[in-house]
Amino acid sequence: MADSKLLVPELNDAETMGAETSRFQELLLQASKELQQAQTSRPESTQIQPQPGFCIKTNSAEGKVFINICHSPFIPPPADLTEDELLQMLEEDQAGFRIPMSLGEPHAELDAKGQGCTAYDVAVNSDFFRRMQNSDFLRELVITIAREGLEDKYGLQLNPEWRILKNRPFLGSISQQNIRSQQRPRIQELGNLYTPSSPRPEAGPEKPHLSLWLEAPDLLLAEIDLPKLDGALGLSLEVGENRLVMGGPQQLYHLDTYIPLRINCDESKAAFHQKRKQLMVAMPLLSVPS
Repeated sequence: MADSKLLVPELNDAETMGAETSRFQELLLQASKELQQAQTSRPESTQIQPQPGFCIKTNSAEGKVFINICHSPFIPPPADLTEDELLQMLEEDQAGFRIPMSLGEPHAELDAKGQGCTAYDVAVNSDFFRRMQNSDFLRELVITIAREGLEDKYGLQLNPEWRILKNRPFLGSISQQNIRSQQRPRIQELGNLYTPSSPRPEAGPEKPHLSLWLEAPDLLLAEIDLPKLDGALGLSLEVGENRLVMGGPQQLYHLDTYIPLRINCDESKAAFHQKRKQLMVAMPLLSVPS
């Protein structure tokens, strides 16, 4: 692993990180400005028409529930991992893999027997949907995440048992949905490796919020939110070929995350942004993901 020398103490608009790291400084500052602008501006939305995929049947205390798993090319894809890489990530960190999906509003429908029921439309990326069709593992993972997402969003308690309807790609009608427009047109979101609802020990260092963006074609950018810190004093950072480890002063924070990409740890650079209270890390890649 690289040592903590890659950590630049502070990042201000007028400071530099050295001529040899000017590219990383520019990218870090550019990402910071885009994020700041995105937060101060109202996010625009785009209306999409999901295409039918398949339908699953389950139930809740209120009655029958059908979930239309749909797809749209306007939904961003998840990180392009092999099943082995995904399994390794899920074993290391249950929140390590995020599948972007749009959860539609409930709509009342009639089932095949003419009885009332409730249907939901859940849309994922079209290319990922086609890949999912050839993988029982990915299909079950999407269904599980979709069920949990609907439960969280609408306060449901769905039966964990379900089945896929044969020869019926959807139930009822599939409505248009509004999704947030992309706010980083030149940066591909790779994933969010921590969710605020993720359980963590009551005692001990806090696990900070980490976001990763893949800046095509050979650079990975990371943001680590550290709201309790005013500067980089006492921070330690190590970047390995596929791992990022960070420690905070007085054991306030600790992060140890597997990253499914080969990182050039010797050329990685980092800086602490005082105004945003974020550690920003630039990590060149040894091999470009497909």
